[in-house]
Parts: sequence; structure tokens; C-alpha cells
Amino acid sequence: MADIQSALREKARSLLADGKVGCFIGWGATRFPTRTTPKFASKPEDADKLVYNEHCLNTLAKYTLDFQYGTEVVGLAARGCETRALNRLIADGRLSREKVYIVGIPCEGMKEDGKMAAKCEVCRHRNPVIHDELLGQPVAEQQNQPRFEQVMELENKSSDERYDFWQKQFSKCIRCYACRNSCPACNCMVCYTDQYRTGWMGKQANTLENAAFGFTRAYHIGDRCIECGECERVCPMEIPLMKLNRKLVKDVETLFGSDEAGLSDDASHALGCYNKEDLEEFM
Repeated sequence: MADIQSALREKARSLLADGKVGCFIGWGATRFPTRTTPKFASKPEDADKLVYNEHCLNTLAKYTLDFQYGTEVVGLAARGCETRALNRLIADGRLSREKVYIVGIPCEGMKEDGKMAAKCEVCRHRNPVIHDELLGQPVAEQQNQPRFEQVMELENKSSDERYDFWQKQFSKCIRCYACRNSCPACNCMVCYTDQYRTGWMGKQANTLENAAFGFTRAYHIGDRCIECGECERVCPMEIPLMKLNRKLVKDVETLFGSDEAGLSDDASHALGCYNKEDLEEFM
């Protein structure tokens, strides 16, 4: 990874010095050797503070929204998850492709607490799906990874067991909205949870309203989730949100035969359009 880090610094420095980008988003070091943080380089000399190692867990694409209204192009270090997230933002009309310069990085997975990070274990797209240029050589994909194993375990439980499971999980929620804030599919101009009109969303942190938030959010992104796992990673209460998200992804794929989200910037998605050939056995 040292070669990728050197190449990333050199490329970011060149893009900033030539004025091709006004800011370059990558990862930076922290005082903890096994932790990194998003890093925003705005001057050529800042590029030397960029790092790339096995601890670059943050998915960076959503930070590009901070630059959507400016005139400058933003540079982004992007792996499979970042590029799928960019496609999601572009398809949702939240970002223009011309506003971001994508430096692609093939990724073999990141580590957390000394082992493969949970969000990387079942990643099926480790190479960037779009890029302006690529650092390094493509890596082997793992298309045969069982994405829905945990979902099927829950599906095999009784309705009472599933209800008790999610009641226990959402009783822990503190409504910090870290899941929403990190999710590239949660990109509404104003989130419904921030509305103060009566009836939009209760503000109490209790199990019932926490569950209402969690399930509503899951349905909102059900056909748009890129399965980056960032929501679950950042949850301070360790709620297994990807079990819920992947349940919706699985159902959408079963009912509509949809492709995985974020593989292109095509704006169509299963729950946002229809045709007369849609399956109707569930009605």
C-alpha cells in the first residue's frame, strides 16, 4: 500500500498545483496508528499529509456534497464503495459528474481491530466502477460472497423472534443520525427527520419512535443502498443496520430483478418507476 500512498500524494499534489481541483479528499493519519480520518487537502503541500493503508475505513464520497455549489472541481480518492456512492449521488441529482475528479484505487479490503472489517467481508466490487485515472492494478473481485446469509438467518426465525430482535436493537438507538449522515443514499436536501411540522417524525428517543426512524430509513434507501456498510460502522450503539438494509435489498432484487445499486449513474431505480410487467403476486 506504500506505493499507492506515494502515487496518491503525487497525483493530489499535481492536481492541486495545476488548478484542476480546488480540494482533494482522501485520508489522513490520527494519533492512533490503527485509525485514519477524512483529509481535505486544499494546497499542494497538504498532499503530503494524505495516507493510504489498511485502516482507511471511511467511505468518502458523501463529502463531495460540501462542494456541490462551488465552481471548483473536487478531487476524490475512490475505491469500489466510493465510486458506487458517487454514482448514487449523480443518479439522485445531487452531484454533477463534471464536479468531481476521480482517482481510482483498487482495494483488497480494510482492517478493523486486527481483522477484515465487517463492511469489507462481503464487498463484491473492490475495483472502482468509474474513474478518471487508476492507481495500481485491478484486484480480484469476490462475486461469490454470500451477501444475504445473515438476512436468511433472521428470515428463518418466527415473527415473534424477529420482532423481539429488532425491539432490542432499536431500544439502544440514541437518534444521533450518524447512520443517515454517513449514508450516500440518504442525500435529501432536507431530511424528513429534521421537519418540525406535526406528524412528520416524533423526536423522542424511545423504542417505538427509534424503530419508526430505522425502518423508514431502510425503506427509503431499499432500492438505492450500495451496501457500503458505513451506516453500521459508524453506529455508536452497534446496531446491525446492514441486516435490515440487506433484507430490503434482497426483497427488491427478488421482486424486481434489480441490479446492484451504484454500478452506473442510471437514474432509474425499482421503487421510483414501474412498468406493466412488474410482478404482482404480492398484491
